[in-house]
Amino acid sequence: MQIAIALYENFTALDAVGPYETLGNLPGAETVLVAERTGPVRNDRGGLSVVATRTFAEVTRPDVVVVPGGPDPVNQTGNKALLDWLRAVDPTTTWTTSVCTGSLALAAAGLLTGRRATTHWLAMDTLESLGARPTGERVVFDGKYVTAAGVSSGIDMGLTLAGRLQGDMVAQVIQLMTEYDPQPPYDAGSPDKAPAEVVAFCRSELQT
Repeated sequence: MQIAIALYENFTALDAVGPYETLGNLPGAETVLVAERTGPVRNDRGGLSVVATRTFAEVTRPDVVVVPGGPDPVNQTGNKALLDWLRAVDPTTTWTTSVCTGSLALAAAGLLTGRRATTHWLAMDTLESLGARPTGERVVFDGKYVTAAGVSSGIDMGLTLAGRLQGDMVAQVIQLMTEYDPQPPYDAGSPDKAPAEVVAFCRSELQT
């Protein structure tokens, strides 16, 4: 089983690394980091690079595709190489997935039209404008398409999909070995829970 995690300049690191750590631990999985060109690909902060070992042209029939997001939607919706690759490989994938604003790439490629999907809470309107049916759920399955909400939800998506692929026992082993037992110091992980001033600040940052 080949799991292809797509990379592009200014992606958000945890969007890719969360699924890499969960799905990449599945027995028999071959996890490849794929991009338009091989070599280092910089994250959205510019201080971290992840090495793409395969090109889009070399990875033609992955079983699972994971598309991470990033802070600039144009990097997803305007990335011709990424969108062309998604359209080319999607007909033969078992699962086509995304984390955070990676769903904007799936939608821009025409894969989420009329489908339920999620993304970062600040990008819901953009997702809807691209033809998807946005929902605030953390992990959303619609057919073979799996979308996860913002950044950290990629870990949840990876574990959920691991259970679908190889059973609950395997997924629970991965969860235990990664000691994924969230106990956040604040209950501010969604716009429904965070203080109003925090939500307002985040919205204002998006507009600047």
